[in-house]
Amino acid sequence: MRYLQSITRLALITVLSMLSMGITYAQSLAEDLLPPNSVYQLQVSVEDQFGDVSGLDRYRGNPVLVTMFYATCPHVCPMLISTIQLTESKLSAEERADLRVLTISIDPERDTPEKLLETLERHSVDRDRWSMVRSDPDDLRTIAGVFGVRYKKLPDGEFNHTTRIMLLDREGVPVASTEQLGRYDAAFLEAIKISVKK
Repeated sequence: MRYLQSITRLALITVLSMLSMGITYAQSLAEDLLPPNSVYQLQVSVEDQFGDVSGLDRYRGNPVLVTMFYATCPHVCPMLISTIQLTESKLSAEERADLRVLTISIDPERDTPEKLLETLERHSVDRDRWSMVRSDPDDLRTIAGVFGVRYKKLPDGEFNHTTRIMLLDREGVPVASTEQLGRYDAAFLEAIKISVKK
């Protein structure tokens, strides 16, 4: 009888342990699941200004501003960067600390990690919160398509491209965008403020 009670107790402990492990595993899976409309679902890789490679989800958990540019752009791209900086200046220090910025090069051939780092330094951006990245041509086309950015290389080596700044929520879901340059977009700024509060 005592033997039977021991076996029953052991079986109960085993079942409870397995249930506990199953719940923990299910919780872990739920945390890793992304919304179906998250751009972090894309199986692409990017290389940053330090040569580190990651997916687009490098800033998952933070709201992210995303734009596409190229480092040798003489006019529009510097204006894109300064517009993001101007928009950030309208945020509180606490809001700004939560926000990340991802700028994706449309000229991966010339925009080496060294060139991207030089560009970051030239614009005096916060390297703890900003990344400039490049991708291979196939992944780049995929990324641009998802963000609705069109680009075309010109005979002189320059590019025509869409000038859009997008806001992703903490899970990589696009929630707002703007094409205003040279001044901040009040509605876009409000969307950023809402995202950093969530």
